[in-house]
Amino acid sequence: MWRFQPSFFIFSPVFSFLPSNLMQLADFDYSLPEELIAQHPAMRRDSSRLMVLRRSCASICVDEFAHILDYFEPGDLLIANDTRVIPARLLGQKSTGGRVEVFLVRRQPRGEEVWSCLLRSNKSLREGTLLQLEGGIEARLLPGGEAPYRLVSFEPQGQAFEEALEGAGRMPLPPYIRREVEVSDRERYQTVFASRKGAVAAPTAGLHFTDTILEALKAKGVEIRTLTLHVGLGTFLPVRVEDVAHHRMHEEHYHIPQETVDAVVRAKSGAKRVFALGTTTTRALEHAAIDGHLRAGEGMSDLFIYPGFEFRVIDALITNFHLPKSTLLMLVSAFAGRDFALSAYRRAVQERFRFFSYGDCMLIL
Repeated sequence: MWRFQPSFFIFSPVFSFLPSNLMQLADFDYSLPEELIAQHPAMRRDSSRLMVLRRSCASICVDEFAHILDYFEPGDLLIANDTRVIPARLLGQKSTGGRVEVFLVRRQPRGEEVWSCLLRSNKSLREGTLLQLEGGIEARLLPGGEAPYRLVSFEPQGQAFEEALEGAGRMPLPPYIRREVEVSDRERYQTVFASRKGAVAAPTAGLHFTDTILEALKAKGVEIRTLTLHVGLGTFLPVRVEDVAHHRMHEEHYHIPQETVDAVVRAKSGAKRVFALGTTTTRALEHAAIDGHLRAGEGMSDLFIYPGFEFRVIDALITNFHLPKSTLLMLVSAFAGRDFALSAYRRAVQERFRFFSYGDCMLIL
């Protein structure tokens, strides 16, 4: 049977961990032709390409994602984010007839259906304004909210609201996907293990995995565990400061089960590797182990990982290709080394890899 032969590209093993006072936003820039930004998912989840970075020898291997099984060993641990994307975009109108878009960001603890939202309208919206949205959903603007977010109360409440949202809401594809949302996005912008509703963006590295690949990993002796980090818009907001160290992340809710912590302990004690599936999984794990001891539980994470960060949990990272000057690229640079990571990105451009949420995949060993 024909088998894809990986190609190797060797760099000198130089890893750049710059002091924070030397790291500027421009240090995480790269040139990307617009046509390489994936507008649709691959025909099959596992038909994307895979770029493999080995930090120990600073090598880059170009492969196919369907072969990712080859890079695992029995006893390794794969941890995935099981968050589920909600159809967070609601369209409707004001009582005056003007059109409005409401983007749900995060449910607030103060009420059953009070959310932090982003609002789009031709005119600014005042507190108390009543909005009639698709699906029979009614929304009213409340006082408070930290700019640029507004607090919004929704009717109906509880299960009825979730059902109305599922029917009327639209999947929140990122703005660099310049097309209308399609019916297929309802399924393709979710991972196969998505189960806990709350994210407004997908943990996109997980989009490549299929049930067949997961079963093959288990058969090989790889343990698979999950955690939850509800991906918010803060992960994707642009960095607006030149000195990277001054950037502040928005908080995101996470939950790490005890069985996931126990699996990490087993892997570490057996000298096996912990693979983080995505930057969100990485941030949750490293936040919960910031004092050197990984703990189960839940909370809010605003951990910002950039070069110089000391990783305490993960040994390998599966991730997509990220925007220039983004916090996600900075996390990748922290794990792989900035110069090595940017060299890999330049190689990906040369090899015509597909970028961002629906794009190709990278494995850093």
